[in-house]
Amino acid sequence: MSTKTAPAPAEATAVKALTNTEQAAPRPPRKPRQWTSKTMVNGLLLVFAAYTLMPLTWLIIASTKNNTDLFRTDPFGFGDFNLFSNLQLLFTYDDGIYTRWLGNTVLYSVVGSLGSTLISVACGYAFDKYHFRGKEGLFGFVLVGVLIPGTVVQLPLYLLASETGVVNTYWSILIPGLANPFGVYLARVFSEGYVPNEVLEAARMDGAGELRTFFKVSLPMLAPGFMTIFLFSFTASWNNFYGALMMLNDEKLYPVNLGIFAWYGNVQQQPELWSLMIVGSLVAVLPLVVAFLGLQRFWRSGLTAGAVK
Repeated sequence: MSTKTAPAPAEATAVKALTNTEQAAPRPPRKPRQWTSKTMVNGLLLVFAAYTLMPLTWLIIASTKNNTDLFRTDPFGFGDFNLFSNLQLLFTYDDGIYTRWLGNTVLYSVVGSLGSTLISVACGYAFDKYHFRGKEGLFGFVLVGVLIPGTVVQLPLYLLASETGVVNTYWSILIPGLANPFGVYLARVFSEGYVPNEVLEAARMDGAGELRTFFKVSLPMLAPGFMTIFLFSFTASWNNFYGALMMLNDEKLYPVNLGIFAWYGNVQQQPELWSLMIVGSLVAVLPLVVAFLGLQRFWRSGLTAGAVK
C-alpha cells in the first residue's frame, strides 16, 4: 500500500502564488504581420508610379500612330506602327525646322545652365567662405528672389531687353537665365558641407591665390553640388516657355516647346501636325530623362549635402 507525502505548507503556498502570477501576467501583444504592411506600402507606390507614368506611356503609344489611328483607336491601344515614318517626317518637315528648334533648346539649356551654375556656385562659395560687411543682408535679398515667381519678372525683363536692343536674339534668353537665386542658396549649403576651411588655409599657405584656390581646390570638391544645381537649371531652361514667348518672334530662334505651341496654333488648318506635335513632344522629353538617369549619381550624393552623418 503506497502512501503520498503531502507537500509542506510553505511549498504549497509558493507553488500557488507562482501559478496565480503566471495566470495574471498579460500576454505579449501580437506583432503585426510584416507582409501586410509591406503589401500596402508597395501597393500605394505602385499606384503613384502608374499615375506618374501614365502620360508618358500614352505619349509613347500615340507616337507610333498615324493621324487616322490617333483618333480611331483607343488612347492606350496600338494601331499601325509608324514611329520611324513619324520621326522622318518630323525632322524633314518645313526644311527641318524642328532640328533647328532642338538645337536652339540645347544651346539655351546647356550653355545657359553651365554659365548660371558656375555663377551660382561662385556666389554661394563667396557667401560661405568670405566675411564682408552686409553679407547676411545681401544673402537675405538673394533669398527674396527665390520667392518671386519667374512669370512676374518677365515683363520687366522684356522692357530691359527692349531698351538694350537684344529682343528677338539668343541673348534675350541666355542673359536672364544666368541669375539663379535658388542655385546660390544651394551652392552655399554645398560649400558648407563639402569644402573644409582647413583645406583652403593650406592652399593659401602654399601660395595659391583666391581664383586658383576656387578653381583648383574648391570647385572639384563641389562637383556633386555643381551637378545638382546644373540639373535644376537645365530643367528650368529646357522648360522655359513663357520667357521665350515674350522675347522671341523669329521662329528660327524658337525652342522646342514654343515651336510645338506654334504648330498647335495651326493644327486646325493642317491636321497632319497632330502626329508631328506628339512625336515632337516625345523627342523633347527624352533629353531630360537621359540627363537625370546619367547624372543620378551626382544627384543623389548632392541631395545629402549638409546632412548629419
